[in-house]
Amino acid sequence: MKMPTTNFKKGISNSKDLLMDIVTFLEDEKLFDIVNICLHEKSQEADFMVISSGSSSRQVSSTSEKLLNHLKINYGIISKVEGLENANWVLIDSGDILINIFKPEVRDYYQLEKMWLV
Repeated sequence: MKMPTTNFKKGISNSKDLLMDIVTFLEDEKLFDIVNICLHEKSQEADFMVISSGSSSRQVSSTSEKLLNHLKINYGIISKVEGLENANWVLIDSGDILINIFKPEVRDYYQLEKMWLV
């Protein structure tokens, strides 16, 4: 289910601006190998996908929880989340943007970039 993008509190009015804020947030949390993929012509579920890596399950879990809180407080976005219990791969569905936070070995195994960058 797509969440509306018109009620942003920080003055961000579109999904591209929200994407840049999410990428900046992930960089500030010291995640690495951050990739954004435009899904406009590939999926009706979201406009963008972000794929990033954290060095440990603790970093993946902590960053995911902080990002969920950031989206809720700053934009009023209540995101759906999967994988937080194990924190090998956390998927956050914020409506227009899907955020994947992986441990490196799990990211290498699934290779989402190859599937979506075709």
